[in-house]
Amino acid sequence: MPHLGTSLLTLLLTLAPGAQPGPEDLWDAARKGDAKAVAALLDQGVDVNAKTRYGATALWFAAYKGHLNVVQMLLNRKADANVMDTVWGDTPLSMAAREGKSQMVTALLAAGARGADTALLDAVQQGDAEMVQVLLQKGQIRPQVLGAALLTVSKPAVRERLTQAGSRPLGKDEAAAGDDWTAYIGDYESPNGLRIKVQLQEGRLRTVSGSGTYVLHAVGRGTFEAIGRDTDVIFEREGLHAARMLVKRHGMEATAFGRVEARKEATPVPRQVDNSSIAVAAPGQWPSFRGAFASGVADGQLPPATWDVNKFGSRSWKTSIPGLGHSSPIVWDDRVFVTTAVSDDPNPEFKPGLYGAGTTAKDIIKHSWRVYCLDKAAGKIVWERTAWEGVPRLKRHIKSSHANPTPATDGKHLVVSFASEGLYCYDLDGKLLWQRALGLFDAGAFNDPELQWGAASSPIVYKGLVVIQCDRHKDSFLAAFDIDTGKPVWSTPRDEPPSWGTPTVYEGPHRTELIANGTNYIRGYDPFTGKELWRLGPNAQITVPTPVAGDGLIYVTSGYRPIQPIYAIWAGANGDLSLKGTDESSDSLAWSKRRGGPYMPTPVLYRGHLYTCSNNGMVACYDARTGKQVYQERLGGTGGYSASPVAADGRLYFTSEEGKISVVKAGPAFELLAVNHLDDPCMATPAIADGRIFFRTQHSVLGIAR
Repeated sequence: MPHLGTSLLTLLLTLAPGAQPGPEDLWDAARKGDAKAVAALLDQGVDVNAKTRYGATALWFAAYKGHLNVVQMLLNRKADANVMDTVWGDTPLSMAAREGKSQMVTALLAAGARGADTALLDAVQQGDAEMVQVLLQKGQIRPQVLGAALLTVSKPAVRERLTQAGSRPLGKDEAAAGDDWTAYIGDYESPNGLRIKVQLQEGRLRTVSGSGTYVLHAVGRGTFEAIGRDTDVIFEREGLHAARMLVKRHGMEATAFGRVEARKEATPVPRQVDNSSIAVAAPGQWPSFRGAFASGVADGQLPPATWDVNKFGSRSWKTSIPGLGHSSPIVWDDRVFVTTAVSDDPNPEFKPGLYGAGTTAKDIIKHSWRVYCLDKAAGKIVWERTAWEGVPRLKRHIKSSHANPTPATDGKHLVVSFASEGLYCYDLDGKLLWQRALGLFDAGAFNDPELQWGAASSPIVYKGLVVIQCDRHKDSFLAAFDIDTGKPVWSTPRDEPPSWGTPTVYEGPHRTELIANGTNYIRGYDPFTGKELWRLGPNAQITVPTPVAGDGLIYVTSGYRPIQPIYAIWAGANGDLSLKGTDESSDSLAWSKRRGGPYMPTPVLYRGHLYTCSNNGMVACYDARTGKQVYQERLGGTGGYSASPVAADGRLYFTSEEGKISVVKAGPAFELLAVNHLDDPCMATPAIADGRIFFRTQHSVLGIAR
């Protein structure tokens, strides 16, 4: 097999007449470490400092992937050594130092890279003695930074190097005499559940969080700068104590952290309604992801609030499903439908939990993509069908599966998406009616196409149409197919990077709108023609939650960087609704927030309140009309939250990845009613119908009755 770099270079040299290489080619070559192709592209006039939409350059990509030879060549070609992306605020130096790339750090510093102070503090906290030594020798570290490093060092070898370099204790900070710093000590929490602890040590305030320990220097009353870091911290008092802390990194938006008051953990108080003889008036349907119109609401279905999976009664059941799949169950009449992907590996790689690695699973072996139909009352498998067999066309994330999209039905057709493995339509007895190839759903890291994570957007069915959203690295689109024949009805290109949300149809007071979340824009479409009606930005760089709507408002959220917005959009809008600068209001919005949107779970709109849940189990309740936050409480537990909350009959159900179900009373006051356990990891959103709640776990489908 020819070397990848040689192949790319050959391709560049044989471009069709008139074809011009562009920045995308340069970024790709830098990511792959193909120095010959990088040189050829620069020789053909491609700008060495051309930036992506989030500010990365070829040098940034080469440093990110650890390609020293490409970094050195780009620096020789006058690449900007101080380029910083707008998502994480990383520079080539910060990435190289974090990964222990000593030679790369030396080259970058020689080329004028700034940020050695910050890199040293990070290396000290990582205990990387070798990197500390390199930065001390090459980085021209300020004495104040050396002193701050002594307040965070833990390894003796690192402390010895700091002392040899002349580090001395900082001593008490006298810059803001008369300011009572004890008022600032305590725990603070962001709307997304990130925590920062403020401490007083050796006469200095410091913050401790997942980002590390920052030592502060006072520049005014209640105002501090983090020594050696481009970060400011501002405390806002209410009375004797600080009520809020603003953390502002230069070039990024400020994040507000509210003070966390000490409180007793809530005690579940199960309600007697579950033991009553109240009957469901009429069994409901749950036809797609999050039920009808993705609302997540099933009033009148009276699901249980408490249960014990080890003491199931005659009406509850648990059925094993082979393989790995995170698709949610759907319900129609007396049947439950779910999908899975069965690998030749009996123990496919799967890692739930709170972590940020973009690791791709190594399971490119034969799979069988299957559809299961279960009896709603007893859990017996009625039928199963194999849609496709073979090696996956793309890889997945180790937290993902090859069967993420949830099926959808109109009571006559069952539509199943296996993304790159095709779109399939069955009748409810399992007869295949039609199938279509949709191309590769290449969804993964927006900055690194090599990291493939798997698709998750589910199909929806609306008035004879099957609508599917395919946002990928290239040629994204939104399309509709005739549900009877599978023939295309319309297809609309989308200028969007990968996303994982499911579109929503809202039958509003003035017209029906199809809403699709996306990085560049949230968009509204005509569901019958695919014509774009409106668009709204800015948005997070990765979008997952599905839009929800009701009472004339459309709610769209996202929880990744650089902002984590919550938008409440008036239905019936037209044109470009995008906010400018740091604005949070316009005539097209009832309200919005730039922080607080969840990363994975879709919110639930229920009885006048909008409820969000962060990945770490922080639940926030907002007045749906005004956006006023009513409360913010942590559910607890050690696992993350990927499943979306659902609601029924005055209760909210929150499902953690470790299989813990927290049942919360709906309303303006947080009240934990019950905590239940599934004894199996759970990534999928539950379904509710006919007095039961249905869960899909790693190994089973459960139907739990009152």
